[in-house]
Amino acid sequence: MPKFPQSFIDEVRAAADIVTVIQDYVSLRKAGTNYKGLCPFHNEKSPSFTVNRDKGFFHCFGCNTGGDVFKFIELQEKLGFQDTVKHVAGKFGIPIPEMEGGEGQHESAQEREALLKMHEVAAAWFADHLASPAGARYRDYLQKNRGLTPASVAALKLGWAPPTRDGLYKRLKEQGFREPLIRQSGLVSVRDDGTVVDRFRNRLMVPIARDSGSIIAFGGRALEADQVPKYLNSPETPIYTKSRTLYGLNLTKAELRKSGFAIVVEGYFDFAQLFQAGGLPVVATCGTALTTQQAQMLRRFAPKVIINFDPDNAGQSAAERSSELLVEAGFSVNVLRLPGGDDPDTFVQGRGRDAYLAELKRSQPYLDFLIDRAAAAHNLTRDEGRREFLQQMLGVAARIPDPAMRDQFADRLAHKGRFTEDIVRAEIRKAAANRKTTIPERAATTSAVALTETERGLLWAILHQPEAASRALQSLQDNDIEGLASESVLRKAMELAWGDADVLPNVLMERLTDREARMLTQAGAERQAPVTDLSACVEALRRVRVRRDLVDLDREIAQLSSREPDSPRLTELVLKKIAIRRQLGET
Repeated sequence: MPKFPQSFIDEVRAAADIVTVIQDYVSLRKAGTNYKGLCPFHNEKSPSFTVNRDKGFFHCFGCNTGGDVFKFIELQEKLGFQDTVKHVAGKFGIPIPEMEGGEGQHESAQEREALLKMHEVAAAWFADHLASPAGARYRDYLQKNRGLTPASVAALKLGWAPPTRDGLYKRLKEQGFREPLIRQSGLVSVRDDGTVVDRFRNRLMVPIARDSGSIIAFGGRALEADQVPKYLNSPETPIYTKSRTLYGLNLTKAELRKSGFAIVVEGYFDFAQLFQAGGLPVVATCGTALTTQQAQMLRRFAPKVIINFDPDNAGQSAAERSSELLVEAGFSVNVLRLPGGDDPDTFVQGRGRDAYLAELKRSQPYLDFLIDRAAAAHNLTRDEGRREFLQQMLGVAARIPDPAMRDQFADRLAHKGRFTEDIVRAEIRKAAANRKTTIPERAATTSAVALTETERGLLWAILHQPEAASRALQSLQDNDIEGLASESVLRKAMELAWGDADVLPNVLMERLTDREARMLTQAGAERQAPVTDLSACVEALRRVRVRRDLVDLDREIAQLSSREPDSPRLTELVLKKIAIRRQLGET
């Protein structure tokens, strides 16, 4: 049966904000770190339906229905999985590729994989040239002008494209890549006369990767004064869409999760300097304001963003657009404007990490940033200027989803523009009135599954601590989970545990039945971890398995004693029993 490539499914899942999807069907309100509403799958008067945006799953405590964004649409729209993926992709404007298994589909999937391999070859080729004698000038630039150490250069996989006309093109041909695919890669350009030349020549090369680490594009920085443009980027290709990519996320995603916030900067070298400083949760937009798709990606890792764009007008305008978009998406947002007209790169180079951390603490709530910026653009000493100022800010207020935040905004707006609070609040209520949604009612019933504390601990960790869960699952044996209520879920999780831990919850959810998904989300919906020590969970399961083996052994010994009391096999079994009891600490 035709199906979408796994890479596309992963792309859609990463881009899809589960709250945005579910709000089309259910009126949700913020409740701590989750969202709550009336369940669309059974009739209820008190909300028991919860959505966890950060983890990307929903769960109803009333009927125990749960799953990820795909599962919700499957249930709500009564669609098959592939149609569900198509539905969600369409909502977020993601181009639909051909499906595998139909005419020409297999080739399409193979081409995407070949493009990824091609970019790995290109990155290695650029890195080799940077390390060569001819690359000495560029290594010197990175060290002296950009303040980057050799370790940072290696971690970022920076390189240099030599000025040769078609050196990379020839290398790709030597590696066996097909001509038509090379022309699609974005690594070469085709001239009017049909000649193929390298797209990047005599430039510092910055690889751009997915959050998984796969290189999908490049940015090239010119050093010659007469080279234009200063930055040359890869065009969009079957594997690269700029609006859905955050530079550096593959290197800092653990820091984002750990800190609970993301520092968003504009460019490659802003990122590089903060990355080198160590332990900072930074990503870059690559010179543009944030997109909706990028915001959705960030939601997987952190609920708060500090925007630190360049101090020029273009950078501050981008900060304004980005902050509004992020707040509308449910983020807590601050804006950092560094003193002295510095960007993050020059500031950290000149004043160091500690000074930057101090400035982070002084970052401005986005409401204050927007009000100050709008106030500077209008003459608030005149009634006309004040009216224009208020009108501009009402457009901002209409996009604030949180009523409490809108009230805060009204207070600050009234103070800045010298309006009465009642007038401002009334105007803001009018602007925000169209944000209300209705709640459809559906009926469904499902019984909860009784799980042991050990099972609940492992399932909870799969959703909330996937790296720790992967390590625990890797140490389990197949017979450790036999007979458990969650056996089928854990067995599927064990098969995936040796892959990328970051995608474990999402890929697992895709493979679960409705019943299994409900079981997983039921456990994951608990506010705190049922078990803090996963190694203890593993050990507990092993002891249960060993005791089960001991019962089976006692039965075999009893049967053999009655039939063949002098059998060597009987002696072997008794010795095995003694060893097992020692393992349990019972002898």
